[in-house]
Amino acid sequence: MTLPIRRLATAAAVAAFSLLLSACLISPGKFEARLDIRKDGRFSYGYTGEVYMLGLSKLAEMGAKADGDAKFEPQPCYKDDGDYEERPCTKDELATQKQDWEDEQKRAASKKKEDAEFARAMLGGIDPASPKAAEELADRLRRQAGWKSVVYKGDGLFEVDFAISGRLDHDFAFPTIEKMPMANSFIALNRRTDGSIRMDAPGFGPGNNGAGGMGNFAQLAAMGAAMDKAKQGKDGEGKDDDGMPKFPVPEGKLVLTTDAQILANNTDEGPKADPAGQRLEWIVNPRNTATPTALVKVGG
Repeated sequence: MTLPIRRLATAAAVAAFSLLLSACLISPGKFEARLDIRKDGRFSYGYTGEVYMLGLSKLAEMGAKADGDAKFEPQPCYKDDGDYEERPCTKDELATQKQDWEDEQKRAASKKKEDAEFARAMLGGIDPASPKAAEELADRLRRQAGWKSVVYKGDGLFEVDFAISGRLDHDFAFPTIEKMPMANSFIALNRRTDGSIRMDAPGFGPGNNGAGGMGNFAQLAAMGAAMDKAKQGKDGEGKDDDGMPKFPVPEGKLVLTTDAQILANNTDEGPKADPAGQRLEWIVNPRNTATPTALVKVGG
């Protein structure tokens, strides 16, 4: 009997890659966000701080690892007597192992090609395995209205300064990235037929519910740790004490000011007086338990 440790590791790698492709790619780090809504329908929004594209970073890392030269390595064989003591493998067992490995390499190559095509489509034609992918994304953002500054710092981290203003005669979401169909929103404003504006900020919500993108990253981390341990043995040498990579935690403040009527909100202290009218404030950190929401009546 042989134990297919390599096959388990390969399966974990494929599953992790697929999870990355379906996961939210973008998460805030340390930030300050400001939203102002006027009762005549004008608004302004600003975000200053960190934006992480962790999915991009991990996709590039996995793509680089996948390009390495794979070599067949025989797996241990064990006695099928209940004790499973290791024994020498027979020629037929080694031949079967090698054939299985070659078949797995062909399947993996085919899957990698499909995933690469899908990933490029997800990123608007940018190859996520390219070391220049992050800078290409930064250049794309710099061409979009509102992005005053975009600086790539490495490891999926961007330092950004964003500010935009206009009228709320349409829905609004931040961030949006040209040609990227699935960029998850930190904040979204939706117009209702009664003239009210609903604000939801899923990207600033609790990380453990997946709304801000961190839930899928946590699943990826667990899967990646399992994959590494399968490759390295049960001791998981080379990993941190908990066997998990480190991920950013959203930390900052979201402030909404308005001279319009506030119909609902989930702040701890409710509206406060402000030179701009009224002020709502949400502190975002690992201890917050609610996704920021508010309902404001404009017009009339």
